[in-house]
Amino acid sequence: MDDAEALGRAFGTVIAGDGGRRVAVGYDGRLSSPDMEAGLVRGLAASGCTVHRIGRGPTPMLYFSVHILEADAGMMITGSHNPPEYNGIKMQRRGRSFYGDDIRDLGRRIAAGDLAAGDGEVVDSPVMDTYIDRILQDYRGTRPLKVAWDPGNGAAGEAVQRLTARLPGEHVLINAAIDGNFPAHHPDPTVESNLDQLKEAVAAGGCDVGIAFDGDGDRLGVIDSKGRVIWGDQLLVILAREVLADEPGAPIIADVKSSQVFFDEIARMGGQPVMWRTGHSPIKAKMQETGAPLAGEMSAHIFYRHRYYGFDDGLYAAVRLLSLLADTDESLAEIRDGLPSLVNTPELRFDCPEERKFGVIAEVRDRVAGADGVTVTDIDGVRAQNADGWWLLRASNTSPVLVGRCEAADGAALERLKAELVRQLRLSGVEPPDFG
Repeated sequence: MDDAEALGRAFGTVIAGDGGRRVAVGYDGRLSSPDMEAGLVRGLAASGCTVHRIGRGPTPMLYFSVHILEADAGMMITGSHNPPEYNGIKMQRRGRSFYGDDIRDLGRRIAAGDLAAGDGEVVDSPVMDTYIDRILQDYRGTRPLKVAWDPGNGAAGEAVQRLTARLPGEHVLINAAIDGNFPAHHPDPTVESNLDQLKEAVAAGGCDVGIAFDGDGDRLGVIDSKGRVIWGDQLLVILAREVLADEPGAPIIADVKSSQVFFDEIARMGGQPVMWRTGHSPIKAKMQETGAPLAGEMSAHIFYRHRYYGFDDGLYAAVRLLSLLADTDESLAEIRDGLPSLVNTPELRFDCPEERKFGVIAEVRDRVAGADGVTVTDIDGVRAQNADGWWLLRASNTSPVLVGRCEAADGAALERLKAELVRQLRLSGVEPPDFG
């Protein structure tokens, strides 16, 4: 593909200008990914880079390859959890995300023809076996578990098959064949309906836990033996038990959409709960700033620096969860039952023009700031807390959409919070749909 080749050459130019040369490249299971990968590799080589082709697999395998190959940068062809016809590229340089102005600069270079020329080298560097070895290294459980797995026909399928062949216990796999048409369901485990098949597999098999992945394997979804979803912030609380036992008092980061249960439970366990902006790049930057050993988002991107490399890896997080469960007499359902119970909405999405969405957030923030009995956090949108609980309104990072969420101790308080969120939207000229 000409566009992918041009992008590869521009990215290679930037890496060479930064004193680098070695770039790892991987791709997911989408139908367009092999052709895009081939174009990208041609462009990188034409810029003078040494290209390490790691092959097909999940995005975290690409991140892992950058570490073990001592590469200067990495590029992953993936559409992540988006519909089958979508595709894209995730990039990193010197261990940091490559995004925003970095990407816009690539466009300017391509348009201006400001591109390096060289005679690069292309090397096949498969890392799947080494990646699975490394993930298994941190499994320390002793009690056998029965686990259902659903890679959703995404890029994690082969890795999950290799992983479960070596894990203790009994494993039931569904939708493990990589298929870019995603015939079973959409590969996004944050949408509960996409977990229906996994719930059925857990119930039919009498499994202790069910684990699903998104299209490129950097996020996971978790089901307990009662068929309940363990959401990202709940999962983070559970995983933090082991981390805080090793690193008492450590900061643990969650995004602004996370439940108050997360912040209260981390503090109760002796950790330092940190609220931060939603998004892969902001979370990783905050981890580096604070030295946090664990971080995550409601979307179930889980970042482990504790015994690992600090990037989000759904497979690694799954193995750490299973290791924790297999080292205790408590079931996941019992651990979930032990968490405080609050009522909340799912993510509420409101269409809003791209050029208007940040203005709406600013208007809402200005109206609620200083209101009696309200505490406002504005690190990412507006999170307003009062005696009833809290509501959140933020602008989507990727779509012409505003995202809301509310949480309270009971249904009556939740309705009051939802009513206030609706009122604020209408004051700024946004008419929300009826979300009950």
